[in-house]
Amino acid sequence: MTRVLIIGASKGIGLATTRQALEAGHRVRAFSRSATGNAMSNVNLERIRGDALDSRDITAALDGMEVVIQALGVSSLADLFRPVSLFSDATRVLVKAMEGQGAKRLISVTGFGAGDSRASISCLQRLPFQMVFGRAYADKSVQEQLIKDSSLDWTIARPGVLTNGRRTGRYRILDEPATWQNGIISRADVADFLVRQIDDRTYLGKAPVLIN
Repeated sequence: MTRVLIIGASKGIGLATTRQALEAGHRVRAFSRSATGNAMSNVNLERIRGDALDSRDITAALDGMEVVIQALGVSSLADLFRPVSLFSDATRVLVKAMEGQGAKRLISVTGFGAGDSRASISCLQRLPFQMVFGRAYADKSVQEQLIKDSSLDWTIARPGVLTNGRRTGRYRILDEPATWQNGIISRADVADFLVRQIDDRTYLGKAPVLIN
């Protein structure tokens, strides 16, 4: 049983990860701005309401935790068309707090198109991707670099286009740049990968792309 802090636990990938981490027998501290509204009930679940940009909230949430899973997302599609700094700002706070408290294991979600995977976007997809996701993914690229420059034991997950499909466990983990390509994957399958990284160090220091 591992003590896991999940940041962004109230919806999407974070919520799916919370469910699956509990199913796997881990003790989970679910952190988000609305975490106390989570309807799940489990003796191994602790809900904490907090702001990922507030160093005091993050420092308090890290107390006693062995692994951190960071699964942040924008609040709405409209946020994609405004300047985005959530991912990098929250990661600066988190990395500093983890390094200060000696917490080492960080598993973070960005996406295909962040960092050096951007070069693998096809020519046909590049313009629409930039128009819709450009601001967010520029910030996710900064986020990735902050993680890579840290002293943490990190793994970055880069899912393709997200769906609300079921968990299948049959997805591809593309960890070599020559294999990187876009595709779809369910949030539940991304969560499956994240939970597996709690105990598995195969992708330590790597940033694989995840697609079906």
